Amino acid sequence: VQLQASGGGLVQAGGSLRLSCAASGSIFSGKTMGWYRQAPGKQRELVATVTRFGTPNYADSVKGRFTISRDNSKNTMYLQMNSLRPEDTAVYYCAAGSPALGMDYWGKGTQVTVSS
Repeated sequence: VQLQASGGGLVQAGGSLRLSCAASGSIFSGKTMGWYRQAPGKQRELVATVTRFGTPNYADSVKGRFTISRDNSKNTMYLQMNSLRPEDTAVYYCAAGSPALGMDYWGKGTQVTVSS
């Protein structure tokens, strides 16, 4: 397994979850990492990305609530999700590569469900 996401679950609105994505070193180092999500009946959308230097970028819908980070020594990326809303309910995927050109590697998703 090259990318493995974990940490999803069921949480009430206003709650928090922390997602993790463990990657093999060969695809983690030197690459931009990102979190995407897909809700039922909707297209997959970008949630946040973090460059190899740690520079984050967020979708407007999660700014101020989610924080993306990475630990290059552990080949792991994180997504701290606070103030969760029912509309955040989706399968969350981690990916590596170029957001502009298309991510090269994808992990299996982890389900996040936010109840109202």
